[in-house]
Amino acid sequence: MAMEETTSTIMAALSSLPSYHLTNLTNAILSSTRRHHHRLTFLLSSPTLFSLTLRHLHTLSLPQKTLLISRHLLSSLHLLTQSKLSTSPLPPPASTSMRDREIDAVLLLLLLCETHKHNPEALNAPCSDWRLNLSKLFSDTLLTFSYSSAPPLGACSGSVLIPFIETVSRCWRLVDVLACDGGGESGKGVNEVAASAATVVSLPAVGVSVGGRECVICKDEMRVGRDVCELPCQHLFHWMCILPWLGKRNTCPCCRFRLPSDDVFGEIQRLWEVLVKIGSR
Repeated sequence: MAMEETTSTIMAALSSLPSYHLTNLTNAILSSTRRHHHRLTFLLSSPTLFSLTLRHLHTLSLPQKTLLISRHLLSSLHLLTQSKLSTSPLPPPASTSMRDREIDAVLLLLLLCETHKHNPEALNAPCSDWRLNLSKLFSDTLLTFSYSSAPPLGACSGSVLIPFIETVSRCWRLVDVLACDGGGESGKGVNEVAASAATVVSLPAVGVSVGGRECVICKDEMRVGRDVCELPCQHLFHWMCILPWLGKRNTCPCCRFRLPSDDVFGEIQRLWEVLVKIGSR
């Protein structure tokens, strides 16, 4: 997927949000961006941590690096969609969480990719000089961001959202390129995956209030007063029917509504479909 198409889709989704929602999202993105800046600043200022993180990256295979960037992309997509419409959003799947070591690794990897593209001379130097060269380049970027986001939170949403959207687009492009080079599958065309355990556990039990409704899985009637499972799309099923179903696939048997999964590439596809749907309204 081209960066322009990715950026346009995200911008269309954000433009459909009410102002209060956009303000909350901007603040959340600013908080996340600052947290990542602090992590990267600390990494570049510590010779030991930089050396350990760079050594860790060297040990990763191409599929592992693809997965690392994909999980970072997934975290960003989850931030963009976490409270899109629902007043009680489903719990985030485990695939969206990253340890500090993983965050350090992916932030350094992305910085190396950007430096290789825009300032390759900084990496033509001996590896012993990389940390200082990267630190200088990142400091210049950080000064620009700090200046543009200096007003109170939400006062200048464009200066916060646009760099974030550009980062999401670059991550998506990297995932596609690495996948084509043998680094794994991209966020498109993945097979069916099971719903995440956290999502299944959080599904509510409701009592059947109207007779004559059948469970589309077993075709038997759901008796009045019986506790059944309600999916977020409000379709009802026998618990003994829906649990095995969700153990193999994360879609509603009636309407194909997608529930969160623990599969990184499946989640990227699901959240991207959410953004496309929001932007098409």
